[in-house]
Formats: sequence, C-alpha cells, structure tokens
Amino acid sequence: MSRLAVLGGGKMGEALLAGLLASGWRSASEITVTARAQERLEHLRATYGVDVTLDNSAAISGAEVVVAAVKPQDIDALLATVSADLHPQQTLLSVVAAIPTSFIEARLSEPVPVVRAMPNTPSVVHEGMAGIAAGRYADEAHLKLASEILSHVGRVIVVPENYLDAVTAISGSGPAYFALLAEAMIEAGILLGLSREISTTLVVQTMLGSAKLLRDEKMHPVELREMVTSPGGTTIRAIHVLEQSGVRAAFLNAIQAGMERSRELARGEPEA
Repeated sequence: MSRLAVLGGGKMGEALLAGLLASGWRSASEITVTARAQERLEHLRATYGVDVTLDNSAAISGAEVVVAAVKPQDIDALLATVSADLHPQQTLLSVVAAIPTSFIEARLSEPVPVVRAMPNTPSVVHEGMAGIAAGRYADEAHLKLASEILSHVGRVIVVPENYLDAVTAISGSGPAYFALLAEAMIEAGILLGLSREISTTLVVQTMLGSAKLLRDEKMHPVELREMVTSPGGTTIRAIHVLEQSGVRAAFLNAIQAGMERSRELARGEPEA
C-alpha cells in the first residue's frame, strides 16, 4: 500500500489518524505525521506508533495521499513550504476549515488534484460525518479515493464546493452544539436531584438512541417528537417552554452565523 502523509497533527489530524488506524485501513508504518512542536510529535509517535517529522517536505515524499490538517491561518505558510514537493500523481486532501480549493491550487507549482473535505471529530470513533468537494484538477477517481479514506471513520457525502461552508456550520461544528445541549440537560438533572453520573448516563444514552432511530430507522424528526409527545403530557409542556424561549430560532441563527464565519475565514480574516 502507498503511504499517507498527514500534515498537521492537531485535533483534527489526530482524530483522523486515530480513526484510520483503528479501522485498519492503514498500518502505523504507512503513515507519516507532521507537527510544529517536537513534544507534539513525541505524543503522536508514543500513542499511535506512526512515523513523525517536523519536515513537511520529507513527509510528502512517496505519499499517495497528502492530508492538509492545519488551522486556516496556517495553510498559506504550509503551502509555501510544500508547493514544489507536490506533483499531479498525488492527491491533496484538505481538511482545513473554510479554505477553498482555488486558494490551495493557486499556491501550488503544479496542477495537483485537490479534494476539500469537512470531517468532524466523531471520526475518532468511526461515526464521523464529512462533506467533500472536488477542486479544478480532481476527478471522480480522486473523490472516490478521498471518500474511501474518510468512509473508514464515518459517512461521506459529495457536495458542490459552495455548500461546504454550510456543511462546516452544521456537521463540522455540530458536535459542539450537541455537547452544549448535553451539558445543559445534565445540569438540569442535577438541579432535579440526580447525581451527575446518573444524569450523564441518562442524557448520553438518550441522545445516542434518538440518533439511531433517526438514522437507522429513517425516522423523521417530527415523527420521533410526536411519538414521545402525548396531549397534555410532560413532553409537550417542556417543548412549549423551549419554543417560548426561542430555541429553534436560536439554532437557525447560530448555524447561519457559523456559515458566515466559515466564509470570513475563507476570505483570510483572522481568528478572534
């Protein structure tokens, strides 16, 4: 099998690395990971047994797929150091949030196939969600290769690139929304007298079971809500309070704001 290079061993790079190794798609000896700090590299080597280096150019050599997994503000500097090392026989899979393929292609010396992806952190437990889009020089074969990689850590959908900012706001940031909701529900359980352990178990398992009903049984969210909601019961009263509090509108506004921020990052605006 050909080698895989992961340029950027941060949170997303490590999540993807952990998922790929756990799935068996690649062995540790076939993956090279880079980072800017030696301490970080030592952690990755000790945890996963992969090859590590501070030298991005060395990592790229002999790699069939090069994964760019740095922060958006760091992608320009990364491309400047590896532009001359990438060639059209390689596939550059970018998981850099908000950065369009045109930005990457304009900074490469050759017409390298670029596939842009937006995976999320549940990739580490093989339940990730990724949207992918092809750049100017990428074709169906490159999309298939990117899908193969990311499918080992979750589900993959192909979308036109102009929709990837929306994907970022929904599934890329989505785990944080669910974590915030879980946190609030757990605190509510504690307020009602439950222990933190019991409240956490109730909330997490309920979220997991509900997600499986929506996914595996293809149940519509309205159907699930109505199944739980009986006239004059506890659920309808609770939902009434949520609606009065504007929870639905808050989510719509929040996800819209996330998409707008993704577009800002694409224009080069710095992180706050």
